[in-house]
Amino acid sequence: MSSFQIIVGSMLGGTEYVAEAAEEVLIEQGHTTKIHFKPNFSEISQDDQIWLFCTSTHGAGDFPENIENFIHDLKNYDQDLEDLNFMIIAVGDSNYDTFCEAGKTLHNIMLEKKSKPINDIFTIDMVAIDDPEEAAANWIRSNLDRFNDHL
Repeated sequence: MSSFQIIVGSMLGGTEYVAEAAEEVLIEQGHTTKIHFKPNFSEISQDDQIWLFCTSTHGAGDFPENIENFIHDLKNYDQDLEDLNFMIIAVGDSNYDTFCEAGKTLHNIMLEKKSKPINDIFTIDMVAIDDPEEAAANWIRSNLDRFNDHL
């Protein structure tokens, strides 16, 4: 089974619930997880891991405060992360022109670091989806076969 580092960027707590729903499905399927509500780049394992990001967008396309230092350290990390696979669940409100912008920016940063995306960004529109936790859980379930391809 795979090992996941779940890295959360959240301002009001809603994205934390999304991350916990994703974690629950991963654990049910026998994967190991570690969730980071206050992520510290130097403390998150990169070896034989899949990084699952769950982040909202704040303000004009910005990252939530709790993940800003992580993003800064990630950008300034002087090595490639070519052995690291990642996935992104981006939470936002489609009424804004910066819908899920933090997730899209993060995706580009990870690509610049030569990390490998397991799949496209999954966006959750808080206006259109009644149960974002269920949407995240279903998305994880529908992608379980991809995890084994990236061990």
